[in-house]
Amino acid sequence: MKINYQETTNDLLTRIDIHNKYGGRNIDEWMLDLLKIQKGSKILDVACGAGKQVTSFYNHLAGNCDITGGDVNADLLSQARQSTTDNKIQAKFIDLNFNQKFPLDDNQFDLLSCCFAIYYSEDIPFTISEMHRVLKPGGRLFTSGPMPDNKKMFYDIIREATHKTIPPMPGSSRYGSEILSAIQARFSKVDVNIFENPLTFDSVEPFLSYTRASISEDRKLWNSIFDTHDDFEQVMKNIETVAKAWFARDGKLVMTKVVGGFVATK
Repeated sequence: MKINYQETTNDLLTRIDIHNKYGGRNIDEWMLDLLKIQKGSKILDVACGAGKQVTSFYNHLAGNCDITGGDVNADLLSQARQSTTDNKIQAKFIDLNFNQKFPLDDNQFDLLSCCFAIYYSEDIPFTISEMHRVLKPGGRLFTSGPMPDNKKMFYDIIREATHKTIPPMPGSSRYGSEILSAIQARFSKVDVNIFENPLTFDSVEPFLSYTRASISEDRKLWNSIFDTHDDFEQVMKNIETVAKAWFARDGKLVMTKVVGGFVATK
């Protein structure tokens, strides 16, 4: 499945920053508690972005691990290398496109993580087979992604503002169905865990920043809602009007992230 998707680094980092500032729970703490990773583990983080997960693993294990991060985005990889160097974190970073054969040998890793990315794969069974291949026997795959009821308030406001159908999202439309089924077909055991994290906005502005970064013109997923730059700006004005009305009514805006965490054992 070819996904017409593109996202700027700034938009991605904006959304991550807003999650960190306004979320009520810490998803990294939840993940680390769930996985209980052992010191000395060899870890691969696929679609590592700017290295957030690599840093989290390294710090959690006090550096007693062997971590590799891989991504297709050269800009994000550069940021990851710089950040880990600045923070004296020992990690390797490689060019890795999960739509192609991984440049890695079989049976290498104790843990492979892929956080909020696997649903952009063009061929889910192929990507999962590559993840399975590079894991050691008994190794584990951890993926995270949005479930169908993720960010309900966000979509409700956009729907009210545009009077249009929300386009299918690569994550919430297939993460808990097609992707989960493909993982279950390949791995010997799969555990499904749910993480709910309410993002509470005490003003409209951060919600609008999140929305602009999510439906931006560079992110091709939303083109059924606007055609031109002027259309996009009008959509944002309409969203602002609706968001302000919701805020005036409720005194806050609460957008709950509903995330599935799949732990699969080879």
